[in-house]
Amino acid sequence: MPSAATLAVFPGTFDPITRGHEEMIRRAARMFDRFIVAVAAGHHKKTLFTLAERMEMARQVLADVPHLSVHSFDGLMCDFMRQQGAHVMVRGVRGVMDFDYEVQLAGMNRKLMPEAETIFMTPSEQYQYVSSTYVREIATLGGEVASFVAPLVYERLCARVAERAAQA
Repeated sequence: MPSAATLAVFPGTFDPITRGHEEMIRRAARMFDRFIVAVAAGHHKKTLFTLAERMEMARQVLADVPHLSVHSFDGLMCDFMRQQGAHVMVRGVRGVMDFDYEVQLAGMNRKLMPEAETIFMTPSEQYQYVSSTYVREIATLGGEVASFVAPLVYERLCARVAERAAQA
């Protein structure tokens, strides 16, 4: 178990934050004295929600988690971690494809920030297949996604999908 002074970061785009994210974040946060959910600006992706909206949803969904804060970042994760004084990054891995990508990313991050460690976590089996991409796509196509996201996220997702459909 890490020392009480260890600060960990769980980065992601969270577009939107899913039950899978939420479950892993809650489990990981229990292992550290301080925990940051780092929401990526995501300018390399076309997001459904703005950065401010994604941060607000994460704050609301995780409001009951002690010693957890939500921050945004733009740029390299190693730069953000140094700014925050973090030395542990927690990453979620759902399967082999995620693992291959995450191992390469961890290697690059280790080269850029040798003093930091990456910890991989798997979601509980009921969330093994849940991804923000699938949730957005299913919602956009009119499918039911209420079980994949928190109720407040579901409301915002439905509203955004309806808004986009009205604009089309």
